[in-house]
Amino acid sequence: MDVTIRGAGILGLSIAWQCALRGARVQVIDPNGIGAGSSGGIVGALAPHVPENWNNKKEFQFQSLIAAEPFWAQVEEVSGMPSGYGRLGRIQPITDENQLALARRRADNAKMLWQNKAEWCVIDKAPDFAPASTTGFWIKDTLSARLNPRLACDALAEALRLKGVSFAGHGLDQGKSVWTTGAEDLFHISKTLQRPFGIGVKGQAALFDLDRRDCAQVFAQTMHFIPHADGTLAVGSTSERNYDDGTSTDEKLHKLITVAQEVLRDLKTATVIQKWAGVRPRSKSRAPVLGTHPLHPNAYIANGGFKIGLGMAPKIAEVMSDLILDGTDNIPEDFRPENCLT
Repeated sequence: MDVTIRGAGILGLSIAWQCALRGARVQVIDPNGIGAGSSGGIVGALAPHVPENWNNKKEFQFQSLIAAEPFWAQVEEVSGMPSGYGRLGRIQPITDENQLALARRRADNAKMLWQNKAEWCVIDKAPDFAPASTTGFWIKDTLSARLNPRLACDALAEALRLKGVSFAGHGLDQGKSVWTTGAEDLFHISKTLQRPFGIGVKGQAALFDLDRRDCAQVFAQTMHFIPHADGTLAVGSTSERNYDDGTSTDEKLHKLITVAQEVLRDLKTATVIQKWAGVRPRSKSRAPVLGTHPLHPNAYIANGGFKIGLGMAPKIAEVMSDLILDGTDNIPEDFRPENCLT
């Protein structure tokens, strides 16, 4: 065995996929199974940061969002299973004149920063599925995409099996090892080093029986509204640093649902068919953590995806497979574990 991946979430599976494509013999170990943590959620927003104050993190994310379409197309082709991927863009209402001026400046920035591969523009006619706008203007971008997290993890796992990758609940490391075990590992690192390295942030979301599969996703009042290809629509999520149970839903989700129904009136007559809660790993630096594991000098870490892990996965898998298999280090400085230890 050449590579052992500890953790069968989106980052672990994606890194395993890139390594397997390059001919490595890979095993994935996770006692909880495929996508058992936050990677098995219901929202699936692959959305960019705003095109301004450009930095390594935003450039990395942009490259990953562009790479996502061929990445998931290949996974679907090999596995014969859907991932729910679709690059249908995103709509955001503009609520005041200051936001309107800012949105127009960002539209100019996007022409350069997004390299003509996607657009960010201001429109004055609402699409069929969009919230009201007090200014009569909306932001439309063509970079945002959707993914069904549960289906994506299952499709990746099946593609990996067909490539000869083995899965187990327990086992010993063989070859080079990569820890992608989410919030549990961030907490363990912080406790062992007796300094903050990362935390888990709880999120709650709801899935509605509302078919808007051909519509762009919506971002309004800090909520993502994601129409999935299976005829459902996900809304999320909360961000909770203080919680007793990371996997139970409560009144915070009820409040989110109530606000969501005011933002998009179509949801008032739709049925909530699933409620979800999970803990997402967030590093101290707020960027993904990639490189040598702080507690295991002979192993690697890929963690801290937080809200952007699904969108970052294709590029993270690329740079981590370069590091693991070739020793080529293309990891941005902002993503290195040392930034969480200063």
